[in-house]
Amino acid sequence: MRRYEIRLAGQLDSRWSAWFEGFRLTSGADGFTTLTSPLIDQAALHGLLRRVGDLGLTIISINALDDDAIASPSRTSHS
Repeated sequence: MRRYEIRLAGQLDSRWSAWFEGFRLTSGADGFTTLTSPLIDQAALHGLLRRVGDLGLTIISINALDDDAIASPSRTSHS
């Protein structure tokens, strides 16, 4: 399993937590929402990205995180 942090344009409130099944949603004062959670594999990541696309949300970044750090990106960052 790999932990991911996905940053989205716009702010989603907590009622969207069920839609994003197990992801922690954090809305910042900067106008962005961050989704953070472990995903079992790349297929699960692609499924999540389809959900984001279905809502018409803009992806700002996707970061794979180290197991011990949720806030700092590791190897992968896409904009």
